Amino acid sequence: MSSKPEEKPNRQVKDNPWIMRTYAGHTTAKASNELFRKNLAKGQTGLSVAFDLPTQTGYDSDHPLAEGEVGKVGVPICHIEDMEALFDQIPIEKMNTSMTINATAAWLLSLHIALAERRGVDISQLEGTTQNDILKEYLSRGTHIFPPKPSMRLISDTITFTSSKVPKWNPINICSYHLQEAGATPVQEIAFTLANAMTVLDAVRESGQIPKDRFPQVVGRISFFVNAGIRFIEEMCKMRAFTEMWDELTLKRYGVGDEKYRRFRYGVQVNSLGLTAQQPENNIARILLEMLAVTLGKNARARAIQLPAWNEALGLPRPWDQQWSLRFQQILAYETDLLEYPDIFDGSPVIERKVRELKKEAWKEIERIEEIGGTLSAIEKGYMKMALVASHAERVRAIEKGEIKIVGVNCFTETELSPLVQSVEESIQKVDPKVVRQQLERLKAFKIKRGEKAVKEALRELSEAAKSDINIMPASIHCANAGVTTGEWADTLRRVFGEYRAPTGTSITLREDTNEIRSVRNEVKALREKLGRPPKVLIGKPGLDGHSNGAEQIAVRARDVGMEVLYQGIRLTPEEIVSTAEQENVDIIGLSILSGAHDTIIPKIINLLNEKGLGDIPVIAGGIIPDDDAKLLFKTGIKRVYTPKDYSLNRIMQDIVEIIKESKDNV
Repeated sequence: MSSKPEEKPNRQVKDNPWIMRTYAGHTTAKASNELFRKNLAKGQTGLSVAFDLPTQTGYDSDHPLAEGEVGKVGVPICHIEDMEALFDQIPIEKMNTSMTINATAAWLLSLHIALAERRGVDISQLEGTTQNDILKEYLSRGTHIFPPKPSMRLISDTITFTSSKVPKWNPINICSYHLQEAGATPVQEIAFTLANAMTVLDAVRESGQIPKDRFPQVVGRISFFVNAGIRFIEEMCKMRAFTEMWDELTLKRYGVGDEKYRRFRYGVQVNSLGLTAQQPENNIARILLEMLAVTLGKNARARAIQLPAWNEALGLPRPWDQQWSLRFQQILAYETDLLEYPDIFDGSPVIERKVRELKKEAWKEIERIEEIGGTLSAIEKGYMKMALVASHAERVRAIEKGEIKIVGVNCFTETELSPLVQSVEESIQKVDPKVVRQQLERLKAFKIKRGEKAVKEALRELSEAAKSDINIMPASIHCANAGVTTGEWADTLRRVFGEYRAPTGTSITLREDTNEIRSVRNEVKALREKLGRPPKVLIGKPGLDGHSNGAEQIAVRARDVGMEVLYQGIRLTPEEIVSTAEQENVDIIGLSILSGAHDTIIPKIINLLNEKGLGDIPVIAGGIIPDDDAKLLFKTGIKRVYTPKDYSLNRIMQDIVEIIKESKDNV
């Protein structure tokens, strides 16, 4: 027997984990800064900044359209001092910072650069990402401001500026995340995203601002932000297809020879569309399974991950909820052996076959978009939006029929009382109105003390740059240092570029034929005979919330069952909604607000209706509305409140019929 000790097997060298972020920002810059520093102390390795809707859509906190929206879904940033407060005691030169910002991306990046200059930081050392994917805003989130062509100009200017001045910055995060949230199938998600990327790179190449020999480096700084849903095997295959197609595309279309510049670099937030308000504790399992799609396979692993919180379908998560999501990432990265192995799916015939299928169909869809004239034409003609609305409608139909099963929603609905949600009001965070007033006071004080002459000169320079082909970034950075506000920057560009209202995609015809929907059609037919015309429904999206998926599906289903529908898209003022209701003599108004501004905007609309003598028009509302808020809305006169728990569109259609009949009987 050998006396030599038994040799221990070599321990695998672990890969470095991905950047771990939490999507965060709320109330004020100071409050968000405190949250950032707490999260970093808990082991978070990067920042992901959520901005409020006024900031995203180019309004200051004191603008009338910002009422009810300030600090609700993110942090309000109006000027350089807000940016200073946001990153107080945080060394931005050592931080990888992601900013979910699109129409005003050039401006927020300019504020970030101006902050670095004030701190004496070499801006070439700044690392991070601006989402800056304005094209997908026309299809999903709806925070666009300007028409497609000037928006492309802003994207191109940001990319060309950072390529030479801030080379470690990812100037665009081409985003499939919100396409999936808007209903995209995996094939549509791949195809629409890569078509957007092609449009962006074509615009940068044609701008003439990048020498030919530097173009591969520009391609190498293009990053992506994707979604990962519950079908995690298919989602993992989707990411492998993305990776292979991007490599092929950048080699063949753009001639990028260096493999490192052809890497598909992406960050991810797993699916929020599938998070449920019913039995929300089940969302923990969903989040963990969805994370596997973007971590299990090394060859298509995410570079950065941020996870939603388990209770996001109920409202704004608390710091503890965000900590829990961070811990999921840390356990997977540091406790398991995931990072010790090469790609565990290489050579799998099942995986390879699914990847081939996805690629084949995605290339076909890209060709279809090219035949239409490219992404800009496909957006302006409504093709891409209608495709998303149709896909989402099919998903809703499948859930209603039980073909797609969602535990706790349309199956296994019996449940014990969850100790996590004994009081919904205690399981979410709310914005204190007093803090909003303080934000407005700080903005007023900032405007009083700044130098008006410097502001006017900076805005004049910005306007001249916008009217010419001069890169917009230097003038924007000058504006940031001079004390220009977010609203002033955006308004200057509005005067030059104009504003844009995107197609709604709700003109599609989907003739469902089930016993349930036939019953609804019969009820609508009976109401139509009683009224002597089709019942007329006004669907309004007041405020700055651009998440229009729910409103679009209500519009499509209402038309399908025989109602006349008025839907003008997102970002309507209360006055516009009331005026339309008066002019069109509508039978019912449906309001959709997902930003949390329901507590301010809906009572305002009710008051305007009463002032106009239209108080007899019934109003219903939908959104992420906690029970206590719903009770207050009922007191204002709202007839029904719908939340993510109410997944049956046919049930909502029946309610609409009953409410209209009741209102007519009471006249």
